[in-house]
Amino acid sequence: MDFGLSKEEEAFRQEIEQFMKGELPDGWIGAGIEEEFSEEIWPLTQVMAKKLAAKGWLTLSWPREYGGLELSLMKQAIYSELVGYYGFLGTRMGCGGVEYIGPVIMLYGSEEQKIEYLRQIASAESWWCCGYSEPNAGSYIASLQCRAVREGDGYVINGQKIWTTAAHIANLGFVAARTDPIAQRHRGISLFIVDMKSPGVTLRPLENSAGLKLFNEVFFDNVYVPEKNRLGEENKGWYCLMSAFNIERAAGPGLKPCAQCQRILDLLVSYVKEAQQNKYAIALDNSLVRHKLAETAVEIQAGRLFNYRVIYMMEKGMIAEQEASMSKLYSSELMQRVANTGMQILELYGQLEKESPWVPLQGYLLSTYLMSIGFTIGGGTSEIQRNVIATRGLGLPR
Repeated sequence: MDFGLSKEEEAFRQEIEQFMKGELPDGWIGAGIEEEFSEEIWPLTQVMAKKLAAKGWLTLSWPREYGGLELSLMKQAIYSELVGYYGFLGTRMGCGGVEYIGPVIMLYGSEEQKIEYLRQIASAESWWCCGYSEPNAGSYIASLQCRAVREGDGYVINGQKIWTTAAHIANLGFVAARTDPIAQRHRGISLFIVDMKSPGVTLRPLENSAGLKLFNEVFFDNVYVPEKNRLGEENKGWYCLMSAFNIERAAGPGLKPCAQCQRILDLLVSYVKEAQQNKYAIALDNSLVRHKLAETAVEIQAGRLFNYRVIYMMEKGMIAEQEASMSKLYSSELMQRVANTGMQILELYGQLEKESPWVPLQGYLLSTYLMSIGFTIGGGTSEIQRNVIATRGLGLPR
């Protein structure tokens, strides 16, 4: 079996790689998971998004009528891997703007919504956040209590969301709210596109374990949303949400993290080679280090194959639901294992923050290690992925 790229795909890969190397700052290692929304990096994120949009690469697999290039899923996968490897910024338009919010608007949005919002995403003019989770509705989104009550020609939203990534930089929110409190939980939810600068929207930043404020609590206090901003039919938002989750998990969800793991591995190999030259304690002649690095290399390649299996199935028009969950589950847990391996190799130096003059690898690994803890939660927890694999993949009972 040949896993190589075609000549056309390889030429495309080289074009993307050359562009990324040329645009990123000298000495750039990468930004950790979602660090592109941090106060320090956010200005550069916006600049990079505009440059991608100018090339048409921000939404390269989208239909041309919505600002895309209609390129193949394989080319999208090549692009995603390079984004992950180089830590390129501004590719998501907030949290999910490119990956699943745009595609869901294509599926369920009105023509007015498609014209207004899809072009904004493709041209890097709108940044998004997702208002799903609530204090008492995490993995089980159907239990959400945020209310949207009809008033005049629109709705008034009241309630709270939590762990809302990128809400502090977003101008638009993809918000799930309950429009029928009597209906069964799955059948009384609607989706809304909310202007995050509307009166009554209040944000409270949440600091994560890495000391970054990327998450937010979001409070809606009598926030008015016009009816034209409801996505799909009233009380049928659950189906839109399930489509969003499936798109998020099916579009090669582990490609970027696997590529990021490959970058970490390459950095670690360079580090231990330097350690050997300078007679540090950790060196390549340490058999434990050699074996661990080799094991990591094998695991990363296995993760890539999980992802490319999903891409292959999608290109053939096949449904890859449990396969996508396998990919997401494996890659998110792989990120934790690779980061842990790196911290062990760096020893106590790995715990230094990037401001320290003795910090190795610009503190990149510490940040990744801390933030990888939440990677098995975002986008569907490992437990949820295992349930999908068990019930829909293996046919096991609930």
